Amino acid sequence: MVVTDMDGTLLNSKHEVSEKFFNQFKKLKENNILFVAASGRQYHSIIDKLHSIKDDILVIAENGAIAKNKNKELLQTGLDNTTITELLNLIDTIDDVYPVLCGKKKAYIASDSEEFKEKFKEYYAEYEVLDSLRNYEDDILKIAIYHFESSENYIYPKVKHLESKLKVKVSGENWLDLSHNDAHKGHALKKLQDMFNISSSETMAFGDFNNDLEMLALADFSFAMANAHPNVTKAANYRTKSNDEFGVETILDKLLES
Repeated sequence: MVVTDMDGTLLNSKHEVSEKFFNQFKKLKENNILFVAASGRQYHSIIDKLHSIKDDILVIAENGAIAKNKNKELLQTGLDNTTITELLNLIDTIDDVYPVLCGKKKAYIASDSEEFKEKFKEYYAEYEVLDSLRNYEDDILKIAIYHFESSENYIYPKVKHLESKLKVKVSGENWLDLSHNDAHKGHALKKLQDMFNISSSETMAFGDFNNDLEMLALADFSFAMANAHPNVTKAANYRTKSNDEFGVETILDKLLES
């Protein structure tokens, strides 16, 4: 099984998947190697990026809150309504942030900032703008929060006290995710490994940010990108080139040659 994060890992800085990878995927499939796309992105957004192979891959979306095989749901771990209300009340007290309710059907925002919407649309293919985030009608998988400068510096200090009861993840330079304690890539990956009877010694995983840590811990062949957060570089067993230097593809070439 090969598992890879999307942004900062399989995707280059222009948010593109290389043609080289799609050619490698054909060989992975021929060799009966399962491929898992594991991202903080929305399911619909991941499928948009990998549309030509969508029926042949497994998808872990929303940082592990949901996993699918084609249209079959394998896992869902969402937030309850009381928790969502409490979190929205807290987020209202934090300056210069843009929250997103990540629902099973679509994502929901209540911002009229065109600058934020342009950033947001890269990660959420299906979305709706509400008058208030309290007016959602959906199963909410997580709450993502955006800051234009740094999620680690400006959001995390305001929410780190929640770590005893929720999963608090700095998932990118500008994003932080709040979700159920079991809603992380590691929990979802373990379910898939058990489902397909695949061990950690048969698993290769690639990541670049803190939301990849639990996933990397389940793979003997865990790779940190050259552009990875220091925590990921420390946790991974191996290193590879950056996402703009075909870091994932370089290792897959070696795998397919072996």
